[in-house]
Amino acid sequence: MIRAGIIGLGRWGRSLTAATAGKGNDIRFTMAATRTRATAEDFCRASGITLVDSYDEILRHPEIDAVVLATPHSRHEVQALAAFAAGKHVFVEKPLTLDLAGARRVAEAARNASLVLAVGFNRRFHPSVGELRKRLHEGRLGTIVAMVAQHTTSTVQFVPLDNWRAAPGEAPGGAFTATGMHSLDHMIEFAGRVREVRCTTARHYPGRSDDTTTVMLQFESGASGLIFSSVATATNFEFTLYGTNGLGEISRPDLSRLRFVPASTAAPSGPVAAPPDEILELAAFDSLRAELNAFARAIRDRSPYPVPIDDLLHGMAVFEALVQSAQSGTMVTVRERSCG
Repeated sequence: MIRAGIIGLGRWGRSLTAATAGKGNDIRFTMAATRTRATAEDFCRASGITLVDSYDEILRHPEIDAVVLATPHSRHEVQALAAFAAGKHVFVEKPLTLDLAGARRVAEAARNASLVLAVGFNRRFHPSVGELRKRLHEGRLGTIVAMVAQHTTSTVQFVPLDNWRAAPGEAPGGAFTATGMHSLDHMIEFAGRVREVRCTTARHYPGRSDDTTTVMLQFESGASGLIFSSVATATNFEFTLYGTNGLGEISRPDLSRLRFVPASTAAPSGPVAAPPDEILELAAFDSLRAELNAFARAIRDRSPYPVPIDDLLHGMAVFEALVQSAQSGTMVTVRERSCG
C-alpha cells in the first residue's frame, strides 16, 4: 500500500481523496495540508486523514511515500521539485506546469531521482477511451483524418472571482487550461506530434479570465484537430476520431457512450447511407480511482506510468504555442525548446 500526502483540499482535492476512500486500493491518503485549514478539519477527521500545518511537514515525514498536488497551477513546479528532493514520488493535477521550461525541469528532477512523475489525465483510463484506442490499434478506424473535441462546463457561474482558478495567470489560454487539455492529450496519444496551432479566446461572463477557447491543430502526420472548450455553458463532452475506415465517437459528460461507425464500402446507387453503427454503454467508472491506483502500481512495480513523459512535454510545448497564438492572433509553430 502506497501512503500518500495530499496538498490542497479544495473541490478537486476532496474528489481525489474520496476516490480511494473505503475501497480496496493500492494507495491511501494518510496526511494532508491545505491553505485553508479551518475549512478542512472536519473533512480530514471524517476521512481518517491527519491534517498538518505545512507541506514541508509532509515532505519530512518518513512514512509518506508520495505526494499528490491539487494546488494552483503556478505552484506545481516548485512543489514537485521539493518533493523529488525529499525522495517522494509525485502525482500532480494537470497542467504539469504553466510553461515548457518548467515542465522539463520537473521531468529531469524525476529522472535524476529515479522517482515516478504522474500527471492527472484521468480520462486516458476510461473504458470508452480504451475501446477507441483498441479499434485504432486494430486498424478498424484506418488512418486518422481528423479529430474534433468539445469539452464544456458551467463552472464560471460558481467559481468566486477571488478564487485562484479565476486568475488570468492560472488560466493562460482561457478555458483550455481547465478542460481542453484533456482533449489535447487524447489527440497527442492517437495522432502524434502537433506541427502548428491557431487559438482564439473569448469572455462571455464578467470575470478576470477568458472563459471560452477554440483551437485548430495541424499534426505532423497530416491529420487535423479542432478543440472547443468553455466554462461558460452547459456541461458536455464529445470526442470524435475520423479515420479512413470509420469513425469513433465518445460522448456524454461521464464519457459513458462509445459509437463506432464503419465507412461505407459499397458504391451507392443513391444517397450515401452509413452502415449500422456499434454502440457501447460504459457507465459507472471511477477514472480518478483508476489513475491513482495506476500511480501506486508504477511506484510499487517500478514501471512507467501509463501517460508517457514525452507526451506530457509535447503537450506543454503545444500549450505554450496556443497561448502565443491567442495573444498574437496568428498561427504558431510548435517548438520543442530545450530548458532555459
